[in-house]
Amino acid sequence: MTFRELSITSAVAMLLAIPQANAAVSVLGNTVASGCYQAAEFGGNPKDGIETCSYAISNEALSIRDRAATFINRGILRSRASDPKGALDDYDAGLALDATLAEGYVDRGATYIVLQKYDTALQDINKGIEMGAHKPQIAYYDRAIVNEALGNIRGAYEDYKKAVEIAPDFGLATEQLTRFKVIRRRSDGT
Repeated sequence: MTFRELSITSAVAMLLAIPQANAAVSVLGNTVASGCYQAAEFGGNPKDGIETCSYAISNEALSIRDRAATFINRGILRSRASDPKGALDDYDAGLALDATLAEGYVDRGATYIVLQKYDTALQDINKGIEMGAHKPQIAYYDRAIVNEALGNIRGAYEDYKKAVEIAPDFGLATEQLTRFKVIRRRSDGT
């Protein structure tokens, strides 16, 4: 393995170690689908959350929007359970039902990051931002990871910075910013 190959391999490994962030889609009420949302939003055992979401999809009378949200939330949990194919299937199913759920694009983009499909991830994340994702700090954070993977270091820095501007307590983005050193050029070109 050459030094260049080793450097690229190390850079990819480092990027994959940066945790992606997901944004669950809210489902209100006292339903199993709401429990699925809570599992996706607040954590816990992904396997239990997946079972909750699957039950809601199969057994609850849900509006189209809530069914779509439940697929997207199950996708988040599948992603956490290291099942990117299952996650993508769920994101696709949810977005097929309701293509207006910006978080679904951002979350699908995060899964494409894990799969190292950066161009596809960038398209989805940009779409989620353009559509007005409810948690834009997550979208900017994930896009920063993509930009860094694609070699757009300035874009990565700007996106991490934007994520922190939106949510000053967003520790993941704040932590990533510490890796950057900003060098200002003097106006005389030196």
